[in-house]
This record gives sequence, C-alpha cells and structure tokens, in this order.
Amino acid sequence: MKKVVSVSLGSAKGDFQTTVRYLGQDIEISRTGTNGSLTGYAAKLRELDGKVDAIGLGGADMYVYAGGRRYTFREISKLAALVKQTPVVDGSGLKNTLERECVRYLNARGIVHFSEVNTLMVCAVDRFGMAEEIAAGGGPAIYGDLMFALGLPIPIRSFGLIRPLAALILPVAVRLPFRWLYPTGPKQDVARPRFGWAYSWADVIAGDRHMIRRRMPEGEGSLAGKTIITNTTTAEFRDEIARRGAKRLITTTPAFGGRSPGTNVMEAAIVAASGSGARSLTPDDFSRMLEELHWKPEVTEL
Repeated sequence: MKKVVSVSLGSAKGDFQTTVRYLGQDIEISRTGTNGSLTGYAAKLRELDGKVDAIGLGGADMYVYAGGRRYTFREISKLAALVKQTPVVDGSGLKNTLERECVRYLNARGIVHFSEVNTLMVCAVDRFGMAEEIAAGGGPAIYGDLMFALGLPIPIRSFGLIRPLAALILPVAVRLPFRWLYPTGPKQDVARPRFGWAYSWADVIAGDRHMIRRRMPEGEGSLAGKTIITNTTTAEFRDEIARRGAKRLITTTPAFGGRSPGTNVMEAAIVAASGSGARSLTPDDFSRMLEELHWKPEVTEL
C-alpha cells in the first residue's frame, strides 16, 4: 500500500488518517499538524523523508501562479528542500487545473451561473486558475487580495488589475515570513470578522477556507443564501456556515471521512499512485488523471 502524509503548519486538531483508492491503488493518507511551529514542521519532514511515497505541504504554499509566472515562497521552499528522497508537493500544480475545471463544471451544469451572481474571491493569486475562470464568467466580482492577505480595505473589482498587482507585490511578498500573510497554527481558529459589507454583497464566496472563515461575519443569517466554494472543509465548518444561513457548500476536492482534503493531499496521492515523481507531472497529466478519477466538485445543499 502507498503512503502519503500531509505535514501542515495548521492545528494538530485537524489530523486524520484514512485509506482511499486512487488510480487503481490503495493509498493510506494521513495529516499531521505542527500548530504553526516551523521547527516541528522541519523535524517532521526530515522524519518522513524516504519513508513514505509522497509528502504534501499543508497550511502553506510553496508556489503561487499569476499571469503565467510562478512565484516561490522562500521560507516554505527552504523547508521543502530538507526532503531529499520523497516527492514533495504543495498542491499548487493540481490546484491550477482542478479549480479551473470546478468553475467550468458548475457553470456548464447550471449549478452556479457566474455571469448572474456577485462573487467574492478572497484571494485571486492564491487560486489564480479559479479567479481567471470566474472573471471569464463575466459577472460582478471582488478580488480581496489586498483585503484578506494584507488587511487593506481596498477591494479590487477588475481582474485585469490582478496581473500587474501580482507582478508588483509578489516578488516582495514571497520573501516575507509566511505567517505574516496567512494564518498558521492556532491563529487559524481565531475569528476576526471584517469586511462584512463584502460578504453581504456577494452571492458566492470563493477561495481558501481559513481566509473565508477568519473574516466572515458572525450571527445567524449573516451568510443567508450564500454559496461557499472552497476545500479543506470539516463537519465543524459545514455546521458553522449552515448556522449562519449559507445555502450551499461546494468543495473542489472529493470528500472522505467527513472532510474534503487540501489540494496538497490530493496531489500527493496522485503523485504516489502514478509513481512518476512530483516534477514530471504537467497540467495535461493532471487533467487526464482527474478524468480517470471521475472527478467532480462535491455539492452539498445546507
């Protein structure tokens, strides 16, 4: 049996272990959180090197893609470099393919008509493929990169601004400590509601679960009628948004054991099952494998 481990900067309370069948092979998948500790993260990566078939980097991105360019987070790249034998992935390769396909799937089947809804994309550069497809839908959208990543009360209403903004900001941002840009460890559980007007305006709220949850308004009815598109969900998160009145949860990765895993988990499972190594897989490979897996978004009416 193949073994895959996702090592996360997030809380250990989200740890799990399960067995799935991907591409004709049984794969044991587990997650281990390090509660935001970079020292613990590094130690766990060294411990697993050569002992499992693939490692996923959870709670952190090594790469982000924007405008045809790939930007590398220096801090996370150094951690990944500690692993010498086992393929290491952060989910970004699969994410760019999977999340484009998710938007196309929802549009084509009339589940979400993106031309007819207001969409809040909490961070476009984190999910550039999804953001680009949402923009192609032609409906009103807010891209919250400055709001949700940097805390600046500046909504971006044109996707055309994302590419030059990314070219300006990302070369600097990828050199900063990752925790400055994204909640890690116990901070992921701390809610700090802000930008409630943007949540109220939106019919669809899309992007990273932790970014969505950290800023979402409190109280029953505060998400009334909203559709949430994300992944790495848990039963607790589903209950939380249901209490706030959300009508639908859509996850880009298939659910198992009451949760939908991060793209790092799914990409690591694909790499392990294919036996081809992380660096040899192309977007076309991912598209083909998604077809073999009969992938489709998980749509849950709340």
